[in-house]
Amino acid sequence: MSVALLQPLAVAAAATHTVAIDSTSFAPATLTVKRGDRVVWKNSDPFPHTATATNKAFDSKSIAAGASWSWVAAKPGRFDYVCTFHPNMKATLVVE
Repeated sequence: MSVALLQPLAVAAAATHTVAIDSTSFAPATLTVKRGDRVVWKNSDPFPHTATATNKAFDSKSIAAGASWSWVAAKPGRFDYVCTFHPNMKATLVVE
């Protein structure tokens, strides 16, 4: 009888990505991340914003001026999002 030894699979560490909120826009406008990665929205404007997925997958609520909010991408997919205070602010998060 032979015994097979299994090698552990290499697991990539989760990354952290930043979306800048500045001049009433999200940058980058499209961000692609891996499942398990953290996305941080950092508000550099002098007034609040939100990062709210149009499919309700995430909602930061109000991100105050100078504050940030983070979300861990658990499910793959395309997530279009907006600022509910400024609906002209739109961006897309792609989770692979």
